[in-house]
Amino acid sequence: MPNAIPTHLIHPHAPPPHPTAPPLDVLFGQARAALDGNQAVWLEFDRWATHLAVNLAIALVILVVTFWGSRGIERLVRRALGGLPHAQASDSTLETFVSTLVRWSIMTLGLVAVLQQLGVQTTSILAVLGAASLAIGLAVQGALGNIAAGILILIMKPYRIGDTVEINAKIGTVKRLGLFVTELSDGDNLDIHMPNSKVLGEMIINYSTAANRRMELNFRVDYADDLDRALAVLIACAKADPRVLAEPEPWAKVTALGDSAVTVTLRAWELLDTYWDVRFDMLKRVKEALGAAGMKVAYPYQIAVERAEKQADAGANNPSPLAGEGGARG
Repeated sequence: MPNAIPTHLIHPHAPPPHPTAPPLDVLFGQARAALDGNQAVWLEFDRWATHLAVNLAIALVILVVTFWGSRGIERLVRRALGGLPHAQASDSTLETFVSTLVRWSIMTLGLVAVLQQLGVQTTSILAVLGAASLAIGLAVQGALGNIAAGILILIMKPYRIGDTVEINAKIGTVKRLGLFVTELSDGDNLDIHMPNSKVLGEMIINYSTAANRRMELNFRVDYADDLDRALAVLIACAKADPRVLAEPEPWAKVTALGDSAVTVTLRAWELLDTYWDVRFDMLKRVKEALGAAGMKVAYPYQIAVERAEKQADAGANNPSPLAGEGGARG
């Protein structure tokens, strides 16, 4: 019978054809059998289609739940980070990074679940992604180091946006705090971009954390001047400025004995906002007050001392020509 249907097409559980038979021949044979009205093939196709439809429906539900749930959890994480103690608007970088990372992690897990539901073997895909991630990580390890340092800075908060800091001998106001760089604006209105890995490895001085700041000024006076009077002048100058805080009280002492001058030091406290103005004004005020009190600014100088013994030895070794002539004449 030329039109006889192979046994393996009528009975799905029958042994498959010879292994050398091309898969396309099997598919075409099943299609011809279905067109010829083979009920077994139609039942197998119906079972397969039903199974595929169920898997597609479940995969679609997983996909929808993944997208919807990732957005909801992202909002919850952002809200939770925003409600932490001492959280400010400047911490939005950390909130955005963490919430986005959580969202994409959930979406990745959801997509893996969808592929598994559709019968795709995800083990090899995950292996390839892992190898690719390792290669990318080695290629951009400098950038990843900046990201890790940026996360630590955002968590530890050694400074915030708007703080005046000194990092790596650079003083400026924090303008932007990102995952890769920290941007400062210095006194000349120049932007300074520092990689976070460099920032985290350097000493950080934050001038904005305290409300008050102590000023320390050193002045050199002559050894011949009255030190008690000089100290009284320093205290009077500090108390005469209303911007200087009464508590703690201004402090003035002799702090060093130099080669040509005595160092007197004034310490006083001011509000952080007026620190630099008070400091510069105080330098001028103290200099004028010391001059009015009859004290002069000490300058470095040296005194040459020649001993009499050396002069006598020099005269014996080099007698005067006149003395020699007189002896000869005598």
